[in-house]
Amino acid sequence: MSKLIVVPAVDLRRGKVVRLREGRPSDETVYGDDPVETARAWAAQGALRLHVVDLDGAIDGKPQTDVVGAIIAAAGIPVEAGGGIRTREQAARYIERGVDRVIFGTAALAAPEVVERAARDWGGKVAVALDAREGMAVVVGWRVTSAVSALDLAARIRGLGVTRLQYTDVTRDGMLVGPNLEQTAAIARASGLRITAAGGVSTLDDIRRTAALAPLGVDEVIVGKALYERRFTLAEAIAATTIDDDKERSE
Repeated sequence: MSKLIVVPAVDLRRGKVVRLREGRPSDETVYGDDPVETARAWAAQGALRLHVVDLDGAIDGKPQTDVVGAIIAAAGIPVEAGGGIRTREQAARYIERGVDRVIFGTAALAAPEVVERAARDWGGKVAVALDAREGMAVVVGWRVTSAVSALDLAARIRGLGVTRLQYTDVTRDGMLVGPNLEQTAAIARASGLRITAAGGVSTLDDIRRTAALAPLGVDEVIVGKALYERRFTLAEAIAATTIDDDKERSE
C-alpha cells in the first residue's frame, strides 16, 4: 500500500504563522512570530515536505517571496508554495528561490493557458489547488464562488498537463471537523491525478481514513490547525499512515 505523506502547513500573514477559519482574514489565530523557525521545527520533527501558503499574496496581492526563500533555505526539505500565484512570472520567482512545487489556484479557471504552459515548462513542479464550497469551485482567495462544479473543474485540470491536484473543502479548513473524504475520493476519480487532501483534519483517525484513499491516488494530506493546537504530534500522524501496512505484514 502506498504511504500517505503528512505535510505540515505554514501559513504566512504579515510575518507571522497563522491559521484562518474557512479562509476568513477576520478570523485569524497566530501561532508564531517566526515562520522560518517554525519550518525548521517541522523538518526536525520528521516532515518530508512543507506546505507554505502566502496569505499576503493571496489576499493583498503582496507576495512574501523573500520569506518563502528563507523557509526553503532553513528547512532543508522540499517546500511547496501557493497563494496568489496567477501568472507564469510569479511562479518563476518562487521556482528561482528553490520551491519544489508551485501551486496555482484561480488561474486554473481564469487563465488555464498559464497553468498549461507552466506545466509544459516545469513538469511535476506545478500543481493546482482546487478549492470548493458546497461542491462549487471557489477562487480569488476563496472569496468568489464560481459557476463551475469542483468535479467539472477537476476534469478540466487533468487536461492542462499537471500531475497533481490539491483539494480543499473550504467550509472545513481550520474548523477541526474532519475532512470531506467522500468529495476527495470523487475528485480523485474525476481527475485521475495524484491528490493532496486538505481541510478539516482533526484526529489521527482522519489521517487513517485519508490513507485508505491511497488506491485512488491520494498520497498526501496537509495538516495545519490540528498540529498547532497539539491535537496530536507530527510523529503520531506519520505513524498513523503506516498502521495498515504493519497489519498486512502481521497477517
